[in-house]
Amino acid sequence: MENVECRSDTDASRAERPLSLVWQGSRLEIAEIFARWRGPGEKGFRVKTVKGLAFELTYQEFSDDWHVQPL
Repeated sequence: MENVECRSDTDASRAERPLSLVWQGSRLEIAEIFARWRGPGEKGFRVKTVKGLAFELTYQEFSDDWHVQPL
């Protein structure tokens, strides 16, 4: 299982809207995206889960890899 599940409305983008993430073996649904950004070769999101936990998610486009960091 990937550590971030996303919704992508276009084939060109794999990471448009994160829906859930896996943290310490538990799947957490995302309730809110409160920040997003784009940098060279990456997309980033700051999210809050339904349990109130906040995370920074960064998608590396070239390696097709997600990084999950608690805030």
